[in-house]
Amino acid sequence: MSDRHDDGEAPVLGLGLTWEDTPPGFRFRTIGRTITEADITLFVGVTGMTEVLFTNTEYLREQSLFAGRRLVPGALVYSFAEGLLMQSVVQGTGLAFLGAELDVLGPTFAGDTIHLLCEVLESRPTGKPGRGFVRTRNTVLNQKGEAVLAYTPKRLVKGRNYRPG
Repeated sequence: MSDRHDDGEAPVLGLGLTWEDTPPGFRFRTIGRTITEADITLFVGVTGMTEVLFTNTEYLREQSLFAGRRLVPGALVYSFAEGLLMQSVVQGTGLAFLGAELDVLGPTFAGDTIHLLCEVLESRPTGKPGRGFVRTRNTVLNQKGEAVLAYTPKRLVKGRNYRPG
């Protein structure tokens, strides 16, 4: 008996949506992600963002606006939001990130759980067959439902009849 299995006809789950599957007005919410102290430490270390707001608890306690609570860099909140999207609708269908406008709306702290509310603003074909532009409004919400970050990315996304080249 062989341990090999032919999976040629089994569908692959977890792949992203094509541009045709995301019409303007389409909305969805991602799963949540709690941001930990370790996440902040690792992110600050790997990026070199050694601002005292993210590295010095004495400074936070004595000088910050947030009574010693450990702040999360906005860049980390954005990065985690993008990760939540990759897990849900972009995997295998994204071709290029073309830019975004981004606004930090409020603080995020260690221990906060964020999720993303996404609404498609624009979805249209490009001049090349099998490709489309998709622009969304992405709002990052914390566990209290407060918006902490918002951005409007534009992406180049595969279509149903995409062919490389």
